[in-house]
Amino acid sequence: MLKISNLKKSYSIDGGTVDALRGVSLEVSEGDFFTFLGPSGSGKSTALRCVAGLEHPNEGEIYIGDQCFYSSKKGIQVPPNERPIGVVFQSYAIWPHMTVFDNVSFPLVYGARGQRSSKAKVHKHVVDALEMVHMGEYIDRPATQLSGGQQQRVALARALIRKPRLLLLDEPLSNLDAQLREVMRTELKDLTRELGITSFFVTHDQLEALAMSEWIGVIMDGEIVEVGRPDEIYSDTKNWRVAEFLGIGNRLDGQVIQTKAGAILKTGIGSVSIKLDESHRDLDRATITIRPEAIQCYRSRPTETSNIFEGIVKRTTFLGTFIDAEVAVNEVSIRVNLNSYNAFVTGETIFMRFPTERCKFVR
Repeated sequence: MLKISNLKKSYSIDGGTVDALRGVSLEVSEGDFFTFLGPSGSGKSTALRCVAGLEHPNEGEIYIGDQCFYSSKKGIQVPPNERPIGVVFQSYAIWPHMTVFDNVSFPLVYGARGQRSSKAKVHKHVVDALEMVHMGEYIDRPATQLSGGQQQRVALARALIRKPRLLLLDEPLSNLDAQLREVMRTELKDLTRELGITSFFVTHDQLEALAMSEWIGVIMDGEIVEVGRPDEIYSDTKNWRVAEFLGIGNRLDGQVIQTKAGAILKTGIGSVSIKLDESHRDLDRATITIRPEAIQCYRSRPTETSNIFEGIVKRTTFLGTFIDAEVAVNEVSIRVNLNSYNAFVTGETIFMRFPTERCKFVR
């Protein structure tokens, strides 16, 4: 439904050139919720603004459905108001001198040429859009009297009022407090799926991306590093930078020793049993990662014989639902998540088990 091919965008800054997008290509299917996830300055918002027509790329093509809205080769650059899109910005862009009605009706009153509606139709569309976001009773309220969450809903209603084919969301939840952000995350996810609208969401928040998306594209330094389902990206990424960006990961490097029973990786904490697939059969050295929550922890040595490591708890940080702990094994630091109700203390001996299937190869 959304197709981006070899998109490039650069800026001239302080006499030099910064490549914000370095040949980005991706496809989003009809009705999918696709998230562009990346750190600040990675190019994710630039990509969204190019799709919206707010930035002019240097090269590439952008299709929404079968229609081309930008092509450097064909000389096509369709203006933003003539693209079948709705946009919700990080700042919401609510006009403070207008009422809720005037804000939401703006795209219909001042929208694309040749698409003006009667006052009666405008009113009906505004009412319908506000009802979708549970803001119907606020239709005449001045914008200055809205909370942050209410402004977010008004911005979403305004983006949806023209029934766009593509909804663009530029970090729309980042200005909300934690509790409201969780509520709006669920509401936004449910609403887009109920409407069946294709959504292109950009964020630097890993939790938002994992919770809301059907597909995630991780972008770094203007390039797509990996694309996959949320569980694949989190649990089975092949890229260390992605694994690190999505949360704390323990990285272990070492020499691969193949045996009749399988293979082991000689690391700084000892020998780690690993599974080799065909793509890793000929490796002499390898790097694996295992997440803190994937490690099983015990006070006494478990009965299993492989991938058991003894260490000393060096630091603990209480985080409510779990305790973040740092464990020293042969002078190597390993991060683990401990149960808040079965806490270890600093200086205590701990036994850790690394399940083989949770040890993932990265590059």
